[in-house]
Amino acid sequence: MKRFLLFLLTLVVAASVFAGGRQAASSSKGLVGVVMPTRSEERWNKDGNAVKEGLEKLGYAVDLQFSDDDIPTQLNQIDNMITNGVKVLVIASIDGSSLGTQLENARAAKIPVISYDRLLMQSPNVDYYVSFDNYKVGRQMGQILVNGLKLDNPPKRPINLELFAGSPDDNNSVGFYQGAIDVLKPYMDSGLVRVPSGQIERTVIGTLRWDAAEAQKRMENLLSRYYSGDVILDGILSPYDPISLSCLEACKAVGYGSTAGKPLPLVGGQDCIVASVKSIMQGDQYATVLKDTRSLGAATVELVDKILNGQTITGLDTSSYPNGATVNGRAYVVPSLLLDSVIVTKDNVQKDVIDTGYHTRAELGL
Repeated sequence: MKRFLLFLLTLVVAASVFAGGRQAASSSKGLVGVVMPTRSEERWNKDGNAVKEGLEKLGYAVDLQFSDDDIPTQLNQIDNMITNGVKVLVIASIDGSSLGTQLENARAAKIPVISYDRLLMQSPNVDYYVSFDNYKVGRQMGQILVNGLKLDNPPKRPINLELFAGSPDDNNSVGFYQGAIDVLKPYMDSGLVRVPSGQIERTVIGTLRWDAAEAQKRMENLLSRYYSGDVILDGILSPYDPISLSCLEACKAVGYGSTAGKPLPLVGGQDCIVASVKSIMQGDQYATVLKDTRSLGAATVELVDKILNGQTITGLDTSSYPNGATVNGRAYVVPSLLLDSVIVTKDNVQKDVIDTGYHTRAELGL
């Protein structure tokens, strides 16, 4: 009897929560679905919360879901949001090409879709893309190495680099890689910069799901195979702060940073996470590219609000981001809102990270 009563109580509570959620949505300006790829990474928590809080301040109800880097979970979350009648979908995908059916269903239900930071691919049913200029971010990644290694003031010997790229199933990786390679290629062509492993192509140096542990294993293999004797690794092209940190750990494990003549290789990164800012301040990681998630969240909130109020959307880039789909025989280019990013080194952490409130002194242990 106790178990039965407990079961009934559970049903009542669940029904109350469901009814409360439906009531909240019906009493708001509308329900917006927000899907982020994972809760296990600092930046996606910041992104999700920034969008949710911004929309709620404007009077919208928000269903925020994290997909734990599991594609079937993300598909089910989007299906449920469509069924529950969201007015707009904001999607940061795990695999940008995996959501074709869900995007078709959203179009059939007349639900606008915003591709958030990661471009949704192979579908014309994507209304907008909100992100940073990925090619520019890639160029900044390359420029970090140029600046830090002083490649414009040629050293006495060739510089040894190893290259890492982002997840092959994330279209953003293409822009990051191409931007960085376009900056580094002249130095590579001149012989000033060498890649001892010969691993340069994006398909070879990609890191599936941006997995830092996998990147560390690859770094360990590169070091053991190509760096012995007098061959020293001078720099690493990294597309993502956790990958930067894991590569540094692999280098420290074989004596870099503690052995005479083997300083830590110069490493950049992306996303300006707390651990990397601390590392930069300690002098280990050299730099990162800050993409202020508050700006990205604010731009997304503004776009959602304009869509639901029937306002004209201006300032769109309509040439840079084809997503592989076609409409009437022509490549479909997703209308895009592109934001600016900034390189952060030890010299401007205070100005561009702490003073702006992106990370507090307390978060950084100061």
